[in-house]
Amino acid sequence: MDPDTVSKAFVEHFYSTFDTSRANLGTLYQDASMLAFEDQKFQGAQNIVAKLASLPFEQCKHNINTVDFQPSGLAGGMLVFVKCNFQLAGKQHTLKFSQIFHLMPTPHGSFYVFSDIFRLNYA
Repeated sequence: MDPDTVSKAFVEHFYSTFDTSRANLGTLYQDASMLAFEDQKFQGAQNIVAKLASLPFEQCKHNINTVDFQPSGLAGGMLVFVKCNFQLAGKQHTLKFSQIFHLMPTPHGSFYVFSDIFRLNYA
């Protein structure tokens, strides 16, 4: 698999799923997965999705600016760094953020999010 294609397809899938149905993001995480969201830490697919679903807005739209990636380790993992904007429904201003995903391969030939780090970029 071409890492460029995999990383870009993953990012498109993640943010389109986030924008339409955050509860469906659970399939991208496993019990060992971790999320660092600003100053909070969560482990496990259920806890991560609960955090994402509890965010204080119903709808938003992501606009991906850049996607950078690198292979990670002998197990076939991948680091994906995203710079992005998102806009809340009914708001004019966008919020900037950065997010890093550490993707690990599954025995079935796909990837899951082992680690996810999210930070808002304050001006």
